[in-house]
Amino acid sequence: MLKRLNHDIQNYLIKQLPNPTAFLNDRLEVVYASDSWIEALMLQKDGVIGRGIWELIPQAPEHWHEILENCLKGISGQKGVERVVSPNREEKWFEYENNPWYDEQENVIGVLIQITDVTGRIKSEIRHEKTEILMRAQSELARIGSWEYDVVKDQLHWCNMTKEIHEVPLEFQPDLESAIEFYKEGYSRNTISMVVYRSIETGQPWSEKLQLVTANGREIWVIASGKPLYQNGKYIGLVGTFQDVTHTTQFEQRIIESEKLLRTVVDNLPLNLYIKDLESRKTLVNKSECEYLGVSDPSELLGKTDFDLLPKKMAQISRDEDLYVMSNGKSIIGKETLLELHDGSTTHFLSSKIPLFDAENQIYGLMGISLDITDLKQKQEELRELINVTSQQNKKLINFTHIVSHNLRSHSANFSMLLELLGVEEDPHEAQRIVGMLTKASNNLMETLENLNEVVAINTNTNIQTSRVDLHHMAEEAENNLAAYLGANLAKVVNEIPKATMVQAVPSYMENIISSLITNAVRYRHPDRLPVIRLYMEKTNNRTVLCVEDNGLGIDLDKYGDKLFGMYKTFHNHPDARGIGLYITKNQIEAMQASILTCSEVDQGTTFKIFFNDPH
Repeated sequence: MLKRLNHDIQNYLIKQLPNPTAFLNDRLEVVYASDSWIEALMLQKDGVIGRGIWELIPQAPEHWHEILENCLKGISGQKGVERVVSPNREEKWFEYENNPWYDEQENVIGVLIQITDVTGRIKSEIRHEKTEILMRAQSELARIGSWEYDVVKDQLHWCNMTKEIHEVPLEFQPDLESAIEFYKEGYSRNTISMVVYRSIETGQPWSEKLQLVTANGREIWVIASGKPLYQNGKYIGLVGTFQDVTHTTQFEQRIIESEKLLRTVVDNLPLNLYIKDLESRKTLVNKSECEYLGVSDPSELLGKTDFDLLPKKMAQISRDEDLYVMSNGKSIIGKETLLELHDGSTTHFLSSKIPLFDAENQIYGLMGISLDITDLKQKQEELRELINVTSQQNKKLINFTHIVSHNLRSHSANFSMLLELLGVEEDPHEAQRIVGMLTKASNNLMETLENLNEVVAINTNTNIQTSRVDLHHMAEEAENNLAAYLGANLAKVVNEIPKATMVQAVPSYMENIISSLITNAVRYRHPDRLPVIRLYMEKTNNRTVLCVEDNGLGIDLDKYGDKLFGMYKTFHNHPDARGIGLYITKNQIEAMQASILTCSEVDQGTTFKIFFNDPH
């Protein structure tokens, strides 16, 4: 009974032990166990006593068998640290100590096991070790070393990486003076000396990107950082890091050089180039774009949209194009565009807009390229005009050739026939009549040649000199010169041209044109009314127009309109009609870069309108 009581007391006391403790018999079965031991090993309280240790902890490491067997042999003091994983995968670390369990006669009757939960400490050590491994790896990858200077001992310590950066042996012992001499002479050496001194004086840390010359004579770039150390307010030394950034710096320099090269190329392209973001704000512009928009610095355009720079209508067209390109991912290539600025100036561009894609193939903006083709368009217009003039000249030349050929052939045939008749005619009176016919034919040939010569002179004169001509005065002169002819035909000229009406023209041509039109108006007067010729001015599309209006016979333009100004074309049975006057008049007008238009109605009269390019 007493033995049973002692056992219960012992069991109760052991259960209360704060340190996890267990007693095993010589069969390694649990006889006593503290609650803290059962809890630490994550066991169920019921069913622990009397059960074997291997049954309770089946995951126990193999070397425990040997340790416990040695304890049963009286070998004590076996210690270690073990990892235990519970059925629910919870991990714990224990520091254990195993000793023999003796009875009163010093006989080994079992094993005394004591454990301590060191999970927190072990995990902290593991984290620390991992951190050190990671830091070493990062140091090697980033080539970052450390250094420390003890001012009391006047000793400078470099870690292995710092020595490697300086390309010195691992046994190298640096000092403050030799460390500073590694910096490249000039800016770098002066800077490090200054910042270290200033840091000691003010307590401020430093970080400078400087150049070093290694022990092998190689120039490298480093970021030297450091700060002073104080103890109880007293300066005791310096500590810092050292990073080799040569590759990064060289890469940055290459990027800067590439950017400068690209900027030089972009700015010197004979194109307007810009980049816009998704909101059509300009994020990059080149020199040509700045010059076109009238600014001296790109910053004046960056962040602005076309609505800030162009008239609203132009800006909306551009924005619609931007949205199409950025929404569909499709380029607009070589579109001819007419842009107008706020000052009213216009420019013809050949424009392209190309979507820009990021690494994820998402559109983040567009690039615009515009080529100023205003001069080209002007040249095209000039070429088109030249082709038209050439075409007209060719038509005139062909027409002129046919006329010359026909007329000269007619005169030649007439001469040949009359000469043949004269050669066989025996009657003197008839021969005299034939000679008269030959004289008339000769005069006709001379008149034809003079007319043709005048036409040739007009069309081949490349040095036509125009001047300012007063049309009112010119009309008065023509009326005075034709006074006898007008009086004989009871014709009246009404000069309604305002005084001092000036146009750019050839004076001799202008005199001939006005006289010819007045003469024609009188020649083709209506038999039922006296001829009245009215001269007046109009303004049409900023052009000065001289109008010569008569009340004569008129011309059927539907029938003769396309032949009106042809050589030797007549439309009335008038004995003095030669069909050359209007032809010469039209050639003189066109030689002055002017044009003529005819308005006519049969039996009502005709109005000739001469359009001058002179803006006044």
